[in-house]
Amino acid sequence: MNGLVWFRNDLRTIDNHSLYNACRENEKVIGIYCLDPRHFETTQYGFKKTEKYRTQFILETLTELQQNLAEKNISLLVYYGYPEQLIPEVAAKYQIDTIYIQNEWTQEEVDVENEVRNLIPAVNWKTYYDQFLFHPDDVPYEDWEKIPEVFTEFRKQLEKKIRVRPTVSISAKPISNLIEQKTSIPTLEDLGLEDFKQPNKTAFPFKGGENQAKKRIKEYFWDTKKLAVYKKTRNGLVGKDYSSKLSAWLANGSISARMIYWEVQQFEKKVVKNEDTYWLIFELIWRDYFKYISLKHGNKIFQLNGILQKEYHWNQNTKAFNQWTNGTTPEHFVNANMIELQKTGWMSNRGRQNVASYWAKEWEQDWRIGAAYFESMLIDYDVHSNYGNWMYNAGVGNDPRDRKFNIKRQAEMYDSNGKFQKMWLIPEIF
Repeated sequence: MNGLVWFRNDLRTIDNHSLYNACRENEKVIGIYCLDPRHFETTQYGFKKTEKYRTQFILETLTELQQNLAEKNISLLVYYGYPEQLIPEVAAKYQIDTIYIQNEWTQEEVDVENEVRNLIPAVNWKTYYDQFLFHPDDVPYEDWEKIPEVFTEFRKQLEKKIRVRPTVSISAKPISNLIEQKTSIPTLEDLGLEDFKQPNKTAFPFKGGENQAKKRIKEYFWDTKKLAVYKKTRNGLVGKDYSSKLSAWLANGSISARMIYWEVQQFEKKVVKNEDTYWLIFELIWRDYFKYISLKHGNKIFQLNGILQKEYHWNQNTKAFNQWTNGTTPEHFVNANMIELQKTGWMSNRGRQNVASYWAKEWEQDWRIGAAYFESMLIDYDVHSNYGNWMYNAGVGNDPRDRKFNIKRQAEMYDSNGKFQKMWLIPEIF
């Protein structure tokens, strides 16, 4: 039997159920990843759907994935092209019986997958929900409609009732499993993007890839023990260690939420168990929650009125958009965060909440434009968390209080000495 693992947002060799089952069930296993040209087109709003920062991170991730798979005698084919053209060709060439993939349910992914399936009806498909902390088969809801609209209720239910599943790992295949065909990973230039160098002051100086994710865990958990103060520092703005920064590797699946969870358990046994260590798990549960909300509500997460179907008056002003993205609004705190994003592809969680609130609540601009811009720019973009958080901040999502941030007060609380603002607004000092 011959299996093909179609990698999408599960770019790892450890704790990857598509890969694990493909290796168990097939004599021959090949991997494929398609850099879909649609992901690099210009959006209706005039910017690229995926900009250089996340693209570079993905290319680095693919380089590591290809190497890690090769060590297990598994070939990874990486192409710049449409999956619906490439996958049927590869399936035919290598007489593939079964395709293994991680379940994705948002519209663009579903449309492409369905097109591929229709073109190769004779091939079997096996899919896995592999991006969760709490597996959908384990949650106490018989259907998605029963998922609570308030996070706290969801969290308490799941914490009480569910044990996180153990991780899985694969053994090496025989060397005969490798195929002769090799592909090279494209460059930024090949994808129509410009090369860049990250500024030294970036809060995210990290590279993509499964090994890099494990390296970051080692550094943040075990070398510096910063995990022990995670909750106290997570709202920071300057430097790489105010938060774990694991979101970028989680977003493209270089590491699983389960792996992080079990590593936290080890840390709690060997170093300290406190509110800070729990808070990292708490954030993983938030991440799960937005995935469950998108399973429940489907395309409503992309609609102007959101999951609440709540009507506000929204504007679409090009001048406002340019001011916001270029950091020339009347609010220095907003500007500093937006310039950081523009220059590095990164922004703190605190920054994201503030700039989103400012765009949607203060300026009453169409929140979907802000969400699309984040999709373009953020290294750690994840469709569920991004649109879930934007809806939340715009008042059309899961925030029962529909709050609006007081930007000046936020700047005083989280950047009282102005260090962060000066760093990005007066760059010549730094």
